[in-house]
Amino acid sequence: MDRAFADDAGLPDACEDVTVVLPCLDEEASVGRCVKEALQACALGGLAAEVVVVDNRSTDDSAAVATAAGARVIVERRAGYGSALQAGIRAARGRVVVMADADCTYELARIPDLVGPVARGDADLMLGARLQSASHQTMPFLHRFVGTPVLTFLVARATGAELPVSDSQSGFRAFRRDRMLGLGVRGTGMEFASEMLIQAARARWRIGEIPTEYSERVGDSKLRTLADGWRHLQLITALAPDLALVWPGGAALVLGLLLLLASLLFPAGLPFGSLLWQPLFFAPIATVVGAQMLLAGCVLAHRSSLLAGATRRRFAFVGRPGFPRWCMRGGLIGAWLGLAIDGVLFIVWILGLPAPAIGVPLASLAQTLLITGSTVAVFGLITRLTLDRRRTELGVGEVGLDDVVTQIGTVTAGVGDAA
Repeated sequence: MDRAFADDAGLPDACEDVTVVLPCLDEEASVGRCVKEALQACALGGLAAEVVVVDNRSTDDSAAVATAAGARVIVERRAGYGSALQAGIRAARGRVVVMADADCTYELARIPDLVGPVARGDADLMLGARLQSASHQTMPFLHRFVGTPVLTFLVARATGAELPVSDSQSGFRAFRRDRMLGLGVRGTGMEFASEMLIQAARARWRIGEIPTEYSERVGDSKLRTLADGWRHLQLITALAPDLALVWPGGAALVLGLLLLLASLLFPAGLPFGSLLWQPLFFAPIATVVGAQMLLAGCVLAHRSSLLAGATRRRFAFVGRPGFPRWCMRGGLIGAWLGLAIDGVLFIVWILGLPAPAIGVPLASLAQTLLITGSTVAVFGLITRLTLDRRRTELGVGEVGLDDVVTQIGTVTAGVGDAA
């Protein structure tokens, strides 16, 4: 046995050098071939190995086929790719775990090449990159040129560091079992792959990649493009809210305000060739949505326990007592200003006076101020109550209805003074 495997502990039952974990859902036509290929590759590489097939509620004879091919089959009742892999990693007897798929897509003959750097201590996580060898028969066009590259960029951005990986969604990986169990990856679906990379990079794991072949799968794909993509975006939002919410929200807010200004300066519309575009219809939407995204992103960046400390410190202002107060004051000022503009326009209409040339843009501005101001003010109030609740939980003091009324009165008075 390789000396690199000699001193790990805490493994169930007898120890192997390598455990190949194959999640399986109705893969009767391919799982037996995958088991045999994995065992053969390990034998040729001089690795004492086992193959664990995780039956994730298959309705065909996948389990029987896998057992006949030489695999140890376990059952995971919780549905999902991530759930199956977590169960397989926990059940593994090998010091190094290789994860792959049971559909004949991955080049299992390269298992020794993935395991080698991990076993020698040169890497903590190795991936088999697929994109160089993928074709339109093996990977859909949108997955190959849009989905995977975009998710790889987002995953790299979420780590806050350079990620030496070109294919973040590859499911062909090798790592030490004990270290993976301590990493705390919790994803139950396809987002498991992204979360593993993000958490590993933040833990300063040494991550490597080798090019591998990617073949046409046997059987039907279990990937749900929209559902799995949405779960990935939820994960990225939780781990990188500044990227997913703060900066896009801030950009939308600034764009909306600039378009509102443009609608006031050019009430007839902005010329585009022979056409006139009225930005006042899009501007309020961009302003309101941008403000909501910006506020939500700031709170998530400050409160999420999944974020790195540096990111949370950048948004520490959200937790200061003055922040909700300024939000409430600013929001109420904006809402009152919107009401004032609406009131003036209403008086002009009632008196039958000529409507100003910028009457419609002013009405759009008023509605934007009303909605955005109300949103910001309510956000400030909720943030204030949340901070007070945390203070109560920490034993700093209790918050009652009188305190809330007093706080609102103080803010309103501040608004009056500012006006």
